[in-house]
Amino acid sequence: MSYTRREVVPPHRPVLVIGLEGALDAGFAAGTAIDTLLAQFDARTFASFDADELIDFRARRPQIRVSDGVRGKLFWPGPRLRVGSDAHGVGLSFLVGSEPDFRWRPFAKEVTELAVELGTPLVVGFGAVAAQTPHTRPVLVVSSASDQSLARKIGYRPGAWARPARLVDVVGSFCVEAGIPSIGLTALVPHYVATIAFPAASLALLDAFQSVTGLTIDTETLRSSAQETKKQVDELIAQSQEHVKMLSQLEKQYEDENSVLGGESGIPSGDEIAEELERYLRGEMQ
Repeated sequence: MSYTRREVVPPHRPVLVIGLEGALDAGFAAGTAIDTLLAQFDARTFASFDADELIDFRARRPQIRVSDGVRGKLFWPGPRLRVGSDAHGVGLSFLVGSEPDFRWRPFAKEVTELAVELGTPLVVGFGAVAAQTPHTRPVLVVSSASDQSLARKIGYRPGAWARPARLVDVVGSFCVEAGIPSIGLTALVPHYVATIAFPAASLALLDAFQSVTGLTIDTETLRSSAQETKKQVDELIAQSQEHVKMLSQLEKQYEDENSVLGGESGIPSGDEIAEELERYLRGEMQ
């Protein structure tokens, strides 16, 4: 066993939310969505996993607090399972922290064992990828689930195709064997805002989360942030006819229901506008 239990009383049958650092997270959508949930649930660590067995410290070094030249506490990266309840007594559990570099199968098995112990009715994973889609339209969320009826609640990419597995896929596979359904939610973030915080994508993930769980989440602050970010992006794009043309192409593609997952569409990569946007948001452009 590579985890240590804490003396914390868990809520009754909490849904398990997976949001590990290091996974695909364009626009910081998944991380912001997790932070929004954690702010509403009084979550405490239920189990902490042994970082020495799971993390490559050369790639993700521990952090140390230094005060007036004196080294203080070390903070070691590693996954944790947290549990908590909101003001109405509704419970959630969270698999957060650093995504493991090693031992994915043993780790997924142990997470599943804890999920069974907690009576978890559903596992939900968050993620986000950069896509050729406009910021002026609702953020699309696609799903992959343990069964099609669950995936159909959100929507999915039709047909058969392959992609690299994520940890939610691995944990989900183990959970299915234990009788726990699972679903991964992936927000499609406009490629030109993928390197900055894009709250609209976080909001879309939480809306999808509410759809599959039936839970009610307060997203008002996130909605305000999304509106402000859209305004800033609108202002920057309006300064360049090339960017306006790109946005028009993306909007037409969106309306025509073409694939927003990439491919040969002739639409610019977005690197230039992404760099300009970062400078603009830092106040370096007039």
